[in-house]
Amino acid sequence: MATFKKFEDIQAWQKAREVTKRVYALSNRGEFARDFSLRDQMKRASVSVMANIAEGHGRRSRLEFANFLSIARGSAIELQSHLYVALDMNYIGETEFTETYQMLDEVSRFGADRARRTDGSDRYVLGLSPTGLACWDQLSRRGPDNPLSRRSRLWARRYSSSEFQVRCNADLRE
Repeated sequence: MATFKKFEDIQAWQKAREVTKRVYALSNRGEFARDFSLRDQMKRASVSVMANIAEGHGRRSRLEFANFLSIARGSAIELQSHLYVALDMNYIGETEFTETYQMLDEVSRFGADRARRTDGSDRYVLGLSPTGLACWDQLSRRGPDNPLSRRSRLWARRYSSSEFQVRCNADLRE
């Protein structure tokens, strides 16, 4: 699946772990500690980022890993939104906000970039239409050694989305 032997080797997971420690430390002090709903939601979101990266790594397919990275990215962005609330309520300072926000940016960038590359099909990068994606998925289920799949991967890199779709549909009829 991924080139990482253990989820602990993934830089995004390491950064998410740092963010989680930071969120726990920030949310356990002063007035922040008494805002149970925001504090707990931020803790859950930060743990979710770590957990989804790890769970995605444990899955057996690149597509599932990409999906879990996307979910982790969503949790990271949710946490960034919560940081604004904590800042507006004066639970955290501007420096703490900026540093934590930037750490989450790194995690979410990794997730988005890796999801594109991990999929293995380049279909996210290609910008295929929904019909083209469905066609791509059907061909990829035939296996990487299938000559139709190899030819379609080549076409996808060479032709526009609509041209690829026409050629892909022709392949499916064979």
